[in-house]
Amino acid sequence: MDLDLLVFSLDLVSTFAFALVGARVAASKGLDFGGILFIAAIASISGGTLRNLFMGEQPPWVKSPWLFAPIFVAFLITIAMGKTQEVGRFALSLDTLGLAVATVSSAQFALSHDAPLVAAAVLGLTGAVTGGLFRDIMCQTEPVLLHRETIGTACLSGAVVYVALDSFNLNEGLVVAIGGLVVVLVRELSIRNNWNLPKIVKG
Repeated sequence: MDLDLLVFSLDLVSTFAFALVGARVAASKGLDFGGILFIAAIASISGGTLRNLFMGEQPPWVKSPWLFAPIFVAFLITIAMGKTQEVGRFALSLDTLGLAVATVSSAQFALSHDAPLVAAAVLGLTGAVTGGLFRDIMCQTEPVLLHRETIGTACLSGAVVYVALDSFNLNEGLVVAIGGLVVVLVRELSIRNNWNLPKIVKG
């Protein structure tokens, strides 16, 4: 399997998922069309950008301008819907898909550029959660990453599983599927059961 093609394909899927969720969050906050498009872009490409910069590479959208296409499609879908209700369960599921794909894509990118195993797992986490963190901060919403749904735990778990299985030279498609499934399962279970990491109780 062509690893560059795999990484690009995964980036394309996660870009659309993150862009659509970002656009919906921006619309729910009453931003104008320019704001919606900007947040969609930030939510979808900042994770891959930071991942590549850490590896001394150009951002993926510089190498592959086609990554802007799913962002614009997500923007058009949001405008066509014309509703500003809060992000619903479908958007959360789409966001989970984006997290799974971005985690695997980022870990794979790091490994394909000779990053150590620990660094690859950390970059898998970084590439997945950065966009959502920036999205929430810029929309003046308490970042989900920092207080609920174990997003970071889900992505780090998936990245560690992917990196570990990849070291055994197993079928690439199988490794990608298992790593992504771990992210989906941990996040979906945390949403269903209202899990979060321990917090300091206020006195």
